[in-house]
Amino acid sequence: MFAAERRQLILEMVRANGAVSLRELARVVQTSEVTVRRDVRALEAEGLLDRRHGGAVLPGGFTRESGFPQKSHLATAEKTAIADLAANLVEEGEAIVVGAGTTTQELARRLARVPGLTVVTNSLLVAQALAHANRVEVVMTGGTLRGSNYALVGSGAEQSLQGLRVSRAFLSGSGLTAERGLSTSNMLSASVDRALVQAAAEVVVLADHTKLGTDTMFQTVPTDVITRLVTDEPPAHDDRAATELQALADQGVQIAVAGASGNAGGGEPASAPARQQRRDVPLPGPRRGVPNGGQGLRTATVLGEAGAEQRARVADMRRR
Repeated sequence: MFAAERRQLILEMVRANGAVSLRELARVVQTSEVTVRRDVRALEAEGLLDRRHGGAVLPGGFTRESGFPQKSHLATAEKTAIADLAANLVEEGEAIVVGAGTTTQELARRLARVPGLTVVTNSLLVAQALAHANRVEVVMTGGTLRGSNYALVGSGAEQSLQGLRVSRAFLSGSGLTAERGLSTSNMLSASVDRALVQAAAEVVVLADHTKLGTDTMFQTVPTDVITRLVTDEPPAHDDRAATELQALADQGVQIAVAGASGNAGGGEPASAPARQQRRDVPLPGPRRGVPNGGQGLRTATVLGEAGAEQRARVADMRRR
């Protein structure tokens, strides 16, 4: 494929999706990430797109939200690895909330065999993934259906969450920065996500590396409320993603990094041992909204064993 054809295809993908990772662009145009990065730089010089943290986005600052059909084909291996690792945080008999998103949908598929689990969600996709799990109780919020991501939003959804209390919330979003935390491009979705957070003692964010350092319009979860982040291994050249991970760790976010090549097949129950590569940064002190700093929760011990050594590993990504 000639350079002009490659760049036109890259431009069309970014225009269709709003944001695309270099890894995904390289896969579609069937070339190396080095070549794609050179093409993206050339398109940026023409003002046709912006480079952003291991990927390309539409020009003009804040990224716009992609619909479900586009999102479902982006960073699929990374989402699978993240979901596999996050599922191991869930215990039998727990009550959790799971927000809308393609990554949380992957997580839901892995929770179908957790006995006695109760899942509260505003996502039709999450509910569908658990519909035939006879040992899992699914509780859906009310609200108005938002067709672009199959989620229930609005005052009905928010009111149905009032008075609810669960152990933890699993959320995704459009962007994550150490400065603003998790954000999304839609006001109604952001408002429901904030209500989900209020119902949980602990907040777990699921975000692949392409969202690290990306900022979108509406803040959903401030950094100081995020207990832990489950993400994938940033590419070696992605200094910005590694820097963002370090900044999040410095602010007390506990970080688990799943290797995208590990256990990418998915589909195993949450009780199966995690086989992904994992880098964990321990929680340095109590977090807002987490009783006793989270020490009474299983996840506080799952990810909190290797203090200084694991922090050094995150710092090592920044130096690569």
